[in-house]
Amino acid sequence: MSVVVINNKIPSLCALLIFLYIANGFTLQGTPNVSSLKKHTKISAALILDGQEIRGPIVPLRNFVLVQTKDSLSATSGGILLPDQSKERPTEGVVIAAGPGKLHPHTGIRIHNPVQKGMSVLYGKFDGTPLSYDGEQMQMIRDDDVMLYYEGVQMTKDNVTPCRDYVLIKLDKENLETSSGIVVAATVTKDNLPCIGTVFKVGEGRLASSGEFTNSPVNAGERVKFKDYSGNEIKIQGEEYALVRMVDILCSAEAKVEA
Repeated sequence: MSVVVINNKIPSLCALLIFLYIANGFTLQGTPNVSSLKKHTKISAALILDGQEIRGPIVPLRNFVLVQTKDSLSATSGGILLPDQSKERPTEGVVIAAGPGKLHPHTGIRIHNPVQKGMSVLYGKFDGTPLSYDGEQMQMIRDDDVMLYYEGVQMTKDNVTPCRDYVLIKLDKENLETSSGIVVAATVTKDNLPCIGTVFKVGEGRLASSGEFTNSPVNAGERVKFKDYSGNEIKIQGEEYALVRMVDILCSAEAKVEA
């Protein structure tokens, strides 16, 4: 069988067409090459980090956590809605990405990161490093900055978990009596955080030098007193709680058993 070449430019033209088909993500049969399309789409979808264009999503290393702050609102005693950021309370945010965890400096064992993408977390108001990522203001914090985490739309008593060496304490809301016998309502002293309450939940423990976690010195249901100004006040389903580190708890007593 012989082939008659009418124009010597035809083979070059065919080669060029084949090259263009492949470069544009198509097979010789004319059907889209899905993997190639995804690859080109991913590369072309550039993101912006602090005003600089980057080729793909950022990946936190070690125990770093990328968090987008929530702008939830709450009502004051006068009924005025204020952003939570305007109060001296922990900041609430959603985890966008999280590293695998840091390596212990002595044992080399990787200490797992307690939070994952999609979880909501509470962390200190001034913790971490602010950055602008993909048009949104975010915060890069460490897992050590996380006080509490949960999964779901909002915090509830059932879904919250204190992080590591934090203890969630339900605060007393009884009226206070002065030395002269005058009873002061709790609303008058609302800026003075009570240092006595009942343990509601405890974290997995405090990280020891061996790389393992030690158990909490207190258990749920115990009455405790903690250091002044060491608690971080939060409100869950309308009730006042405090997040306190285990080392800041001074003493404990078993809960009273009602007859």
